[in-house]
Amino acid sequence: MLIVGLLLAALAAAFHVFIFVLESVRWTEPATRKVFGVASEADAEVTKPLAFNQGFYNLFLAIAALLGIVLMLSGQATVGLTLIFTGVGMMLAAALVLVLSNPKMARSALLQGGLPLLAVIALAVAVAIS
Repeated sequence: MLIVGLLLAALAAAFHVFIFVLESVRWTEPATRKVFGVASEADAEVTKPLAFNQGFYNLFLAIAALLGIVLMLSGQATVGLTLIFTGVGMMLAAALVLVLSNPKMARSALLQGGLPLLAVIALAVAVAIS
């Protein structure tokens, strides 16, 4: 179960790196604007600094989870699991905030929080049975 949890955490981190790229690098691109429902290039330009910042937030969550995985695999289980739970836990919390603030964003919240939720469950089970 531990390997499953680590794999799910890695996939959640990869997804958040992808979101970083969309928000911080490709925000004004037509395909990205469509994903986030930003109608015009002018609106994208106005919101670009906010998206840039938010993209880095997603990147830092991914880095925490990935660093935790590396530490876990190198034998530092306590600090590794702490970082993984911190990273994926905050990913999950952000998804909950998204859906609670706007129920129409449930699909996006599921994409953002599904893998982190599964990682938390798998890792919690792995810790409980070890």
